[in-house]
Amino acid sequence: MASSLLTTPSQTLAALNPATARARRSSPAASRVSFSSPLLPSRRALRVRASVAIEKEVPENEAPPTFLREDGAGAGSGSVRERFEGMIRRVQGEICAALEEADGSGKQFVEDVWSRPGGGGGISRVLQDGNVFEKAGVNVSVVYGVMPPDAYRAAKGAAKNGAADAHKAGPVPFFAAGISSVLHPKNPFAPTLHFNYRYFETDAPKDVPGAPRSWWFGGGTDLTPSYLIEEDVKHFHSVQKQACDKFDPSFYPKFKKWCDDYFYIKHRNERRGLGGIFFDDLNDYDQDMLLNFATECAGSVIPAYIPIIERRKDTPFNEEHKAWQQLRRGRYIEFNLVYDRGTTFGLKTGGRIESILVSLPLTARWEYDHKPEEGSEEWKLLDACINPKEWL
Repeated sequence: MASSLLTTPSQTLAALNPATARARRSSPAASRVSFSSPLLPSRRALRVRASVAIEKEVPENEAPPTFLREDGAGAGSGSVRERFEGMIRRVQGEICAALEEADGSGKQFVEDVWSRPGGGGGISRVLQDGNVFEKAGVNVSVVYGVMPPDAYRAAKGAAKNGAADAHKAGPVPFFAAGISSVLHPKNPFAPTLHFNYRYFETDAPKDVPGAPRSWWFGGGTDLTPSYLIEEDVKHFHSVQKQACDKFDPSFYPKFKKWCDDYFYIKHRNERRGLGGIFFDDLNDYDQDMLLNFATECAGSVIPAYIPIIERRKDTPFNEEHKAWQQLRRGRYIEFNLVYDRGTTFGLKTGGRIESILVSLPLTARWEYDHKPEEGSEEWKLLDACINPKEWL
């Protein structure tokens, strides 16, 4: 099975081609850490030397009809590349429209369009400080060109160095497209959602003649609530299972376990949330079938999530509920900064910090040695994160 450069749900595409929507500043409260942009005050700059350089994006005034070139596998070809781009751009529009309606504030997503000198570009959309959503980002990228060999090895990770070593000879031609999103609601009883679906191709490195061309799909959708409401979790998982079962009944149990295993915070001995589905390096089925599967999964985001938001966005809550939500967001941040392969890849390759950290909430909280009371609603959520459950 092919090894994936896009090994993470949300940030690797941004790392290869960093761009994100403009973020407003917010003042951190005494008990919170702010992750609003910019991360550092303008009076002091922090210089970070990246181990691998990736070319920077160029801002554009509007999105082109396609980011593909007009060649044999590009615009007008009917290729998997073209169909996947069409799908992710359509889904981005549908999801942003559904989120704006659910938010009800009248605010619209701020959009940034960017291109990449080496090929391709992307559209970054962010809604911030709405009625329902504290921060919601929905981004698409379609990029291609030549990847430095160090970037290729960094993306593959230490566990696959054996395969990566074969590509030490020279740069690797690649194509990468994906949609990624993280949604952080204000209400502690409304869960955070993350989803990402991506398609990747690599050709033979220039100095390795005859090496096979590789392609694969990856992605997933997962739920991170602060409070365990079984009705919501079962609904969410049932939609994921329905999408999977249309293609292979083995997909849901396999990809659910993969999700539970991937979003594991080792130093806490707990999962980031209550799972969903996650898959990567998927290329052992027909290519058109997997394209249709990724399309079905991306299309299931709205029916899986919006009904939960509608039920929970106006639930009354108090300061204690909000403080617990902030603590759980701390766990979210710990996973993304310590373990998420896309985030660490982006930091190593000098990607734009706004894009790499777009998944982080505006605020979070840490308390020394905090332990919820056994039997409490907070404890029930933590127990489910420590001991993954079968929800269906």
